[in-house]
Amino acid sequence: MSPAPDGLVVVDKPSGLTSHDVVVRVRRLAGTRRVGHAGTLDPMATGVLVLGVERATRLLGHLALTEKAYDARVRLGASTVSDDAEGKVVSTTDASALPDTAIAAEVAALTGEILQVPSRVSALKVEGRRAHERVRDGEAVELAARPVTVHRFEVVTLHRDGPYVDLDVEVDCSSGTYVRALARDLGAALGVGGHLTALRRTRVGPYDLAAAHTLDELADQLTVLPLGDAAAAAFPRHEVDEETARRLRHGMPIPRTGLGDGPVAVFGPGGDFLALVQDRGPRAKALAVFGTD
Repeated sequence: MSPAPDGLVVVDKPSGLTSHDVVVRVRRLAGTRRVGHAGTLDPMATGVLVLGVERATRLLGHLALTEKAYDARVRLGASTVSDDAEGKVVSTTDASALPDTAIAAEVAALTGEILQVPSRVSALKVEGRRAHERVRDGEAVELAARPVTVHRFEVVTLHRDGPYVDLDVEVDCSSGTYVRALARDLGAALGVGGHLTALRRTRVGPYDLAAAHTLDELADQLTVLPLGDAAAAAFPRHEVDEETARRLRHGMPIPRTGLGDGPVAVFGPGGDFLALVQDRGPRAKALAVFGTD
């Protein structure tokens, strides 16, 4: 088998698999253990999961911080222990009389910069153990609220089903936002409880469903976005001369790029992807160097 290429694999994850399950499948297809993912998707969720192969794994931590977009369905009228349909129902309240205007008002209140308490059944660690493990063992887990940004929280359709109200919603949000926590908090604000019944991630940074491939498609042909193309798509591009490229290859700072506070992809005179850098004062310092002499 030929060596695995450096680059990104954009997967359309099916329901029922963990993100790690997908990594294992792609490791087998790529013939390397050096595969990781940027941003976990719950087993119930489907959609865009970005994987890095070989040296592209060093991009993943920076890609995970980019904005994400989701299509989701929220059920009002029932709360679950996990804030989604996979958890045990802990309370029900008839939501049939909720006016559309009240729902719209609380959706608006959960849009913008908000403080959000992550779901207790999550991969976040509490004193060294993941929160979902503690909850499964019967522990009472309290997580601290943290700032997130919900750029868009829009109700596309509303269905009334007996005591429940089901909302099809679209969400654009910052990294670290829990869509199931939005469902929980919307239901709590309306006094009826709420949880997520479906979730599909439609975009991670610049990578959307149009770029994604199913596992069956990848088994037929492993499609890898080359490392340089992946970096140019996700981060501002900055081209440098050979002397600056030489300094960067040796891990030395270079003049600031002036392209913002986040990571910048630097390319040499021949178009080779050299590094991710970040401006710090009058200089730009390397976050990860990829080009070598």
